[in-house]
Amino acid sequence: MKNVGIFYHPLIEAAQAKAKQLQDFLASEGISIWLCSAWEAETVGRQLDDTDLVLSVGGDGTILRTAQAVVPRVTPIIGVNLGKLGFMTELSADEAMEKLPALLSGKGWIDERAMLQAEFAPDGRKTSVYHALNDVVVARGGVARLVQVAASIDGKHLADYKADGVVVATATGSTGYSLAAGGPILYPHSKDFVLVPLMPHLSPAYALVLPAVTSVQLTVTAAQLATLSIDGHINMPLLNGMVITVKQSPHRTRFLRIHPEDSFYGLLEQKLKGKR
Repeated sequence: MKNVGIFYHPLIEAAQAKAKQLQDFLASEGISIWLCSAWEAETVGRQLDDTDLVLSVGGDGTILRTAQAVVPRVTPIIGVNLGKLGFMTELSADEAMEKLPALLSGKGWIDERAMLQAEFAPDGRKTSVYHALNDVVVARGGVARLVQVAASIDGKHLADYKADGVVVATATGSTGYSLAAGGPILYPHSKDFVLVPLMPHLSPAYALVLPAVTSVQLTVTAAQLATLSIDGHINMPLLNGMVITVKQSPHRTRFLRIHPEDSFYGLLEQKLKGKR
C-alpha cells in the first residue's frame, strides 16, 4: 500500500495523539500519508480517490463518519479503538502498532458490510439520497411528543406507529440503537435489515427482519417537527407528510480485518458485558 489516510476523533486527545503516532510510523515506512478530523471529512476531497487504505482512530462513531466519507469508493477501513464499545473497530490502541505492519504487507481479510440508502425530498421536489452503515431513524424532534409514522413494505401498508420513532438498521447497526430498542442481533455479514419501533404507544411493538430486496416507506404525521437521522450524525428536520424510502444501498463498507473471521460471537459477549 502506497497511500494511506487517517481520520481521527477530534475531541478525544488520545485519538489525536495515536493518529499522529501512526502518521509518523507510516511516513517512516515510505508511505504517503494524510491526516484529517473525521468531523471535517468533506475537506479531503479527491485525496480519497488515490487512497489505498483508511485508518479510523476513535470509536464506532468515528468509523460511521469514515464510512460516509469513503462512499462510493471501495477503500478498506481499519478501525483503531479509542472509544468505549468499539463493535466495528479492529485494533485496540495498544495493538495498533504491533499488527498494522502485517495488514500493510497484505495479510488479513476483507469484511464487507451492507449499507442502507435513504431517499426523501426535503423541499418537496429534489430528492436527497443518503447512505448509512448503521441505521436510519425517523423520530420525534425537540418536543417530547409521540410522532405517527405509517410504514409500508414494498408499497403495501404494514402498520401505523404512534411512538418516539422508528429505526431501520443494517446487520451492523443491529447491535446499536436497534438493539437498545429491543431489536434482534443479525450476523454482521447478513444483507437483511431490521425495522424496530421506538417506545410504541398502543401500536405494534414487534421488530421485523426484512430481506435485502425490501423497500420500506415511512410517512411522517406530526404537528411538530420530526427528525431524520442517518448514522446518528446527519440530522435533518422532517415536516408533516414527508415520505422517507429506505432500501439496501448499492454501496458497501469494507473493513480490513486481522482477527479470525469466526470471532464475532465471542467478541459480541465481551462487548455487551462492557469488556474490551
